[in-house]
Amino acid sequence: MFRETKDILDRLAKGEHLPASAWQSLLEDESEEAAAYAKALAREVTDRCFGRRVYLRGLIEFTSYCRQNCYYCGLRSGNTRAERFRLTEEEILACCRHGYEQGLRTFVLQGGEDPFFTEDKICRLISRIREMYPEAAVTLSIGEWPKASYQRFFEAGADRYLLRHETANEAHYRRLHPAKQRLETRKRCLYDLKDIGFQVGAGMMIGSPGQTVSCLAEDFLFLDELRPHMVGIGPFIHHRDTPFRDEPNGSTERTYYCLSLLRLLLPEVLLPATTALGTLVPGGRERGIEAGCNVIMPAISPAEARAKYLLYDGKVTAEQGGSSGIHELEASLAAIGYRIDSSRGDAPAWHRRKGVTT
Repeated sequence: MFRETKDILDRLAKGEHLPASAWQSLLEDESEEAAAYAKALAREVTDRCFGRRVYLRGLIEFTSYCRQNCYYCGLRSGNTRAERFRLTEEEILACCRHGYEQGLRTFVLQGGEDPFFTEDKICRLISRIREMYPEAAVTLSIGEWPKASYQRFFEAGADRYLLRHETANEAHYRRLHPAKQRLETRKRCLYDLKDIGFQVGAGMMIGSPGQTVSCLAEDFLFLDELRPHMVGIGPFIHHRDTPFRDEPNGSTERTYYCLSLLRLLLPEVLLPATTALGTLVPGGRERGIEAGCNVIMPAISPAEARAKYLLYDGKVTAEQGGSSGIHELEASLAAIGYRIDSSRGDAPAWHRRKGVTT
C-alpha cells in the first residue's frame, strides 16, 4: 500500500489538487512508513518556505462565557459546572503589555461567544491595542458574527481571525453541535472573513466523535477550496462535563500525519503546534514542529483565568508566556534545530494578495 501512498504524497508535494479518492487513500494508510515519508516531505516544504523559524502568538483567553452549546467543549453554555470569568479591558491590555515585554508581536484574543463583549467593546479593545502597539498584529478568535461586524473589527485594526470549521461533513457537524448551529453558517463566516481581507484560520479536531476517514477527506477538500492562511488542528480531548465525556481521545499520531499533509497541501500556511498536543504527550508541540508546524501560541492570560478556561480535561495551564517560559521554549526548539522568530509572522500568501512589503 505504501507505494500507492508515496505516489499520492509526491503528487501532493508538487502542488496537485487531489480528488476525494486520493485523500481517502492517504488517510487510510497510517503506517509508520507513510507518516515518516509525509513528515520528511513536510519538513522540506516548511524549511523552503520559512526556514527553521517558529513564530510565537501571545494567547489571551479573556472570557469563558459562551452562548453556544457545542457538545465537545467545556465552555458550552449547557455546562453549569464551568467556572466563568471575564477579563476587564485593562486586564487584557496588561496581558498585551506583559507579552510585548517578552518579545511577542502578535496578540490572540480568544473567548467564547460572550454577549457581554459587544461589537463596540471589541472594536474599542482592538483600537486600544493598535494604538499601544502599532507594529503588532491583532488576532481574534471569538466565533460567528455577521459580516458587517467582521468588517468593523477589520477597520478597527484586527489583522487575523481564527474560526475552526470543526468538520466539513454535514452529518458530522450535526453530531457535534445542537440543531441551531449550522455548518453553512460557519462556512459563510470563513468566506466573509476572507473576502474582507483578514488572514483567515480554519481547522478541525482529529478523532472527534463520529469522525470517519471520509469526514477527514472532506475536511482536506474544503481546506483546499478555502485556501486559508492558517489552519489549527489538534487531537480531540474529552471534557468530563460534556455529552462526550466517555469518548476516547483522538490519536496524536494521526494528528501528526494530518499536520504533515496540511503542510504539503498549503505550503505557506501558518500551522500551530497546539496546546492539545502538549497536553496528551510530553514534547507533543515539538513533535508537531517536526511534522510541519511553524507556530506556537504561549498563553499570556492571568494564571487564574487559564485555570478556568478549560475546553477539555487536563489542559496544560502553566505559565508559558513569561520570560522563563519563553527561555524554556527557546531551548526546546533549539534542541530540534529551530529558533523563535520575533516578527509578526504574517502569511506570505496574504502579503502577496495585499501588496504588503516585508
